[in-house]
Amino acid sequence: MTIEHYDAVLELMRQTPGVTVRAADSKQATARYLGRNPGLSFITLDQHEVIACAMCGHDGRRGYLQHVIVLPSYRKRGIASQLVERCLSKLESIGIFKTHIDVFVDNDLANQYWVKHGWVKRNDINRYSFNRSPDVNA
Repeated sequence: MTIEHYDAVLELMRQTPGVTVRAADSKQATARYLGRNPGLSFITLDQHEVIACAMCGHDGRRGYLQHVIVLPSYRKRGIASQLVERCLSKLESIGIFKTHIDVFVDNDLANQYWVKHGWVKRNDINRYSFNRSPDVNA
């Protein structure tokens, strides 16, 4: 994935129930994310249409998946699994073996997907966020 795919990925996000587009998903923020994590995020095309994406980054110790999305009409074909595997393999190649993903509690479809594919829901930690932006949707 490159910043040239931004508009198509943003449209994919907007079309997907359970995905929230926030200020942190701006083109500038996405360009910064991709630049900081080169070669770790991927898209899938059908002809020239972006039908799936997986954004991936790391903090030097742990990997993080974000916006693993497949258009509903393309689901159940293993596309998400292939994208996730590419991300995990790239992380592994740079020495990062543990990866996290945050999923909204009420996104039942996504929560079921991750459990079905061997990801473990953590009950031993709480995620806290602090927002210094005046935009509550940052």
